[in-house]
Amino acid sequence: MATVKVYNMEGAEVGSIELNDDIFGVDVNTHVMHMAVVSQLANKRQGTQSAKTRAEVRGGGRKPWRQKGTGHARQGSTRAPQWKGGGVVFAPKPRDYSFKMNRKEKALAIKSALTSRVVENKLVVVDSLAFDAAKTKKMTAVLANLKLDKALIVLDKKDENVILSARNLPNATTVTSNAINVYDILKYGNVLITKDAVAQIEEVYA
Repeated sequence: MATVKVYNMEGAEVGSIELNDDIFGVDVNTHVMHMAVVSQLANKRQGTQSAKTRAEVRGGGRKPWRQKGTGHARQGSTRAPQWKGGGVVFAPKPRDYSFKMNRKEKALAIKSALTSRVVENKLVVVDSLAFDAAKTKKMTAVLANLKLDKALIVLDKKDENVILSARNLPNATTVTSNAINVYDILKYGNVLITKDAVAQIEEVYA
């Protein structure tokens, strides 16, 4: 099992923790991680874009000029795609972009992403993360103490003070252990996680 150091909010080492190799020590599957990211982004798309085809644009029912003898190219409608005000070729229509991943694929993607953070020494474990008030400068100080310029903060439970303290930081975001996703893990690079959140993840994915 991989062993990582445990820090407090001041950045001092206070112990160590052994990580479950079934979750934090798997063979990294980049293909499944890519599928998970594409799936998450596709599922977020509204799919409401729409444009009119030549059949839906108003007008254009009369042939603009006779077929032969004018010197112009033959035209059948002023609403054909090559005309100003004409319809769109292969116009986009409302559709559902989402697609399904199997449960085991999702789990493998999460495990691969977490393992990649451990391998790259970008998984930072803290014994606890709690503030007595919501202050952005407190979260900024914690990240500075741990030498993290960008981080996904994983909590074991919803803590409003911590969430609000990180909300205005463009380089950090918070998530509970039951809502972690591959996109955020890879986007923010570093994972700042509480000791209890590690236990919860190991319990869910073991």
